Amino acid sequence: MTTTTESPRWFKSSYSGNGGQCIEVAFNLSGPLGLVPVRDSKMVGGPILSFAAPAFSSFVTSVKADQLGAV
Repeated sequence: MTTTTESPRWFKSSYSGNGGQCIEVAFNLSGPLGLVPVRDSKMVGGPILSFAAPAFSSFVTSVKADQLGAV
């Protein structure tokens, strides 16, 4: 298992409004750990989900291509 002393640098999209339905991601850990941590922007001290970098990339590609359908 790879470790790093680097802390997550959280990023919220500039497309996020004030609607309260935003997430933050920390892309800086995708290189050293191969993970993309994700958290709720309203609960910065709450739980963090980590996704494998290739899986998160595939998810983002699908969202951009509108391939996930309506929820």
